[in-house]
Amino acid sequence: MDSTGLEIRRAKRRQICNRLIRGRWLYLMALLPVIYFIIFKFGPIYGLQIAFRNFRVRRGIWGSEWVGLEYFREYLTDPSFWILVRNTIVLGLGQIAFVFPCPIVFALLMNEIQSKTGQRIVQNISYLPHFISVVVVASMCSTFLASDGIVNELLVAMGGESHLFMQDPAWFRPVYWLSSLWQELGWSAIIYVAALTNVDEQLYEAAVIDGANRWQQTLHVTLPAIKPTIAIMFIMAVGNIMSVSFEKVLLLQNELTYDVSDVISTFVYRKGLSGGQYSYSTAIDLFSTVTNFAMLLVANRICRLLGESSLW
Repeated sequence: MDSTGLEIRRAKRRQICNRLIRGRWLYLMALLPVIYFIIFKFGPIYGLQIAFRNFRVRRGIWGSEWVGLEYFREYLTDPSFWILVRNTIVLGLGQIAFVFPCPIVFALLMNEIQSKTGQRIVQNISYLPHFISVVVVASMCSTFLASDGIVNELLVAMGGESHLFMQDPAWFRPVYWLSSLWQELGWSAIIYVAALTNVDEQLYEAAVIDGANRWQQTLHVTLPAIKPTIAIMFIMAVGNIMSVSFEKVLLLQNELTYDVSDVISTFVYRKGLSGGQYSYSTAIDLFSTVTNFAMLLVANRICRLLGESSLW
């Protein structure tokens, strides 16, 4: 029995070695992403404990005094707490309400293009803005919406009045959402376009036989087929409500729009990197992460109760 078990173990080892040798190039390609996640995703988890310590650089993490939940209590009692939460949630909910559905509609419209060449051209043009830096996008917004920018010039040419869009708090959120929509519309639609390619053509043929027009086919065949993909993307979007684009907000905001543009991530930047309050800013960021995770759990649970697909 012992010799038989030993031979079996040796055979399994040889089988594993053969698999590693055959797929060595694939494993080598996967090595870099694994190293990236270990260094930049899992490694920083160790430093989260400074949210519970009075961190001092000279003393290091372990040498700093343990203060427990002191910084969390300080953040929750901060006068700006509710303002930050409100601004962050409003921007995040706006992303879901106004930006999230648009790639779905765009993918459905592209699916109606009969020419495959035309479909590829539209898709390639639409996702090019995704590769433009956020810094460039923010600069374009500031330039186009400036007092002497192209938008105000068109308004004046049509008999209207020039408006300082970037200094008007009422315009900060629409500018943020519209710029995000322009930059991510085509790129976000790719996954829905991929899902549409898997829809069984026989379903459309059966719908045509039943007398369904194009709108009815979309409503009763296309949308139900991609509903699981929409549910998964919705869950992930809800899980990122508290994580609005820090770079874009920081670049678009100014002193006149702080009341609506100051979000948790920009507050963390000011307190942490600019103010040197590392423990306090880490506690705030950890609070946001836990909130995002809680929202993710709730969204996932709701989708499961509704009978849709879920992450787990």
